[in-house]
Amino acid sequence: MPPALTAHGFHAAMESVTRRLPFGLADVVPPSLLGFGVINGFTFLVDLALLTALHSGLGQPLWLSITLAYAAAFGLSFVLNRALNFRSHAPVGPQAVTYVVVVVVNYLLWILGVGSGLAALGVEYHLARLIAGACEAVYMYCAMRWIVFRDV
Repeated sequence: MPPALTAHGFHAAMESVTRRLPFGLADVVPPSLLGFGVINGFTFLVDLALLTALHSGLGQPLWLSITLAYAAAFGLSFVLNRALNFRSHAPVGPQAVTYVVVVVVNYLLWILGVGSGLAALGVEYHLARLIAGACEAVYMYCAMRWIVFRDV
């Protein structure tokens, strides 16, 4: 396995990048924030691709398409963040339960609330999902760092 795909290699790459951030950001941006951004940027693209395939490609209702794409992307996010970014060794069961609670709150508030609400108001559904995703990113990083993976 290439070194960048191991937990140590991923963390080392995130540390290397954060050390080089300009304007004093290297002192305030933790490697886990950058790692979260990389992983969740990738899983967000997975979410959008699945959303588009389900809704525009297969004609599924928007609420179902959002739900299925979201569930798949956040399952992937949990696995990647746990293994590569936060490198947690705590028992997976309690973390998974906590994560599910965090994700359900996130889903109801940001994804369905903001995402579907904006779409219902006439905002194109991809743009609505992007806006909801920005709100979601702040919430999810804080929850993952200080609640779900607090053992790190």
